[in-house]
Amino acid sequence: MDSPSACPHAPPQTSSMKTTITTRILALIHQLCLRNIHVTKRDLFYTDVKLFQDQTQSDAVLDDVSCMLGCTRSSLNVIAAEKGVVVGRLIFSDNGDMIDCTKMGMGGKAIPPNIDRVGDMQSDAMFILLVEKDAAYIRLAEDRFYNRFPCIIVTAKGQPDVATRLFLRKMKMELKLPVLALVDSDPYGLKILSVYGCGSKNMSYDSANLTTPDIKWLGIRPSDLDKYKIPEQCRLPMTEQDIKTGKDMLEEDFVKKNPGWVEELNLMVKTKQKAEIQALSSFGFQYLSEVYLPLKLQQQDWL
Repeated sequence: MDSPSACPHAPPQTSSMKTTITTRILALIHQLCLRNIHVTKRDLFYTDVKLFQDQTQSDAVLDDVSCMLGCTRSSLNVIAAEKGVVVGRLIFSDNGDMIDCTKMGMGGKAIPPNIDRVGDMQSDAMFILLVEKDAAYIRLAEDRFYNRFPCIIVTAKGQPDVATRLFLRKMKMELKLPVLALVDSDPYGLKILSVYGCGSKNMSYDSANLTTPDIKWLGIRPSDLDKYKIPEQCRLPMTEQDIKTGKDMLEEDFVKKNPGWVEELNLMVKTKQKAEIQALSSFGFQYLSEVYLPLKLQQQDWL
């Protein structure tokens, strides 16, 4: 078994301190599993503030313990606060309660932090729409886009959390639906796609359980800026850091294996322009749901 230091986390101050914290974390996890209760990382930190001193200490050791044991953090009964939401053509059971995601209002249903509670997924959707931003999600939910184009809409409101990644993978595997992604046209939108599709470096030891293969890039793509005549004032100049990140992404395997993605990313770096999903609002608040996405789907314009 690998030692905790083999995992991708900086150790706390000293090896003796780390050993003490690790022992304490293991004891707490043992209690949780025996009693079959779930707590957040914040709860765990507050059980021994004097020892942990800072939540980053307990968080890092917790991830090391997950790495050592070869399991997810949620399987140790330590969960993240709810962040992701889902709405649309999906019915599932949450700890025995049946949830109909067409009847959750524009806010949608919070994705359960413990994936083990989720079961009996049913859907008549044609695809899953993975949305980077909360603002775009709200627009699509309020317009009930999922009724016009039968789909399930999901977002982690930015950087994907573990619960949303697990939930997306479960939907993809059980419902056998394609996943289409709507992200900003910038290197970080593509980075978010890579976390869903390939995993994060922080949790590389568990990427097989967290990743969703074969996500299609629907938009916003660099070529869309001219194709849909996005106004110049809505296009943002890329910073030197953006350009460096874009060039680094071109060296990533998950980009290189898709020639279409390489072409789009090269165009982004060449033009030095980026754009947010909200740039489409320059044509009207409902342009995203009433024009852009319907055209994209009808033309099957994804990569």
